Amino acid sequence: MHEDHRQRLRALFRSAGLDSFQPHNVLELLLFYSIPRIDTNEIAHDLLDHFGTLVNVLDAAPEELCKVKGVGPESATLIAFVAQLARRYLAEQAGEKISFSSPKEFRKYVLAQFMGEKNEVTYLFCMDNAAQLLRRCKVSLGTKYAVSLDNRTLLETAFHHNATRVVLAHNHPNGLCAPSSEDVRLTEAAVKLYDEVNIRLVDHLIIAGGECFSMAAHPNFKRIFVSGKVIAMERQKAADTR
Repeated sequence: MHEDHRQRLRALFRSAGLDSFQPHNVLELLLFYSIPRIDTNEIAHDLLDHFGTLVNVLDAAPEELCKVKGVGPESATLIAFVAQLARRYLAEQAGEKISFSSPKEFRKYVLAQFMGEKNEVTYLFCMDNAAQLLRRCKVSLGTKYAVSLDNRTLLETAFHHNATRVVLAHNHPNGLCAPSSEDVRLTEAAVKLYDEVNIRLVDHLIIAGGECFSMAAHPNFKRIFVSGKVIAMERQKAADTR
């Protein structure tokens, strides 16, 4: 009976894709390939009950997945692999077409880089004068709760790829999609660091819970991204008109 159900679900996928699948059906089908003989429907439901959403299941650490009855190391590895495969696919599909001049598409691209990440990670997105993406570079790998940035790495990475504009992005795996006070401090320091070498930090994106927070777009933080040289010029113009 289980085998007939498996064949029907596979046939439905081949004919219609995943669009018609409920979240538990997606997981049920995926688990066919790590659990060959047991009914995976109940396990799929238990995963969703435990983690809440399909996205949370795919983002969960293998050791957390194994806490759900019926999920062993092979199934946990398979689920974790799918999230990272999707991230790799989206990154390579985007190729060199990504530009910061389309903020919505850029943030969607950035979100994809963090799929499956369990620890705090920081990426530096290097761009040219036209805001076209030159390279994405992982510049820091932290823990589940913190990440640190090294000034030398930030500068050398931008110089190596001839970037004139850069975007920082890091995730809060167990937190809110909003900058902490430390994030604000690091952003201010990075703006000054790049300003000294005529590189513009145009945004710092915070990733959490499948959402992307743009510091540069938020009224409380966007002033941080104004170049110190621009501020000096504005002050000089104001002084000249007195």
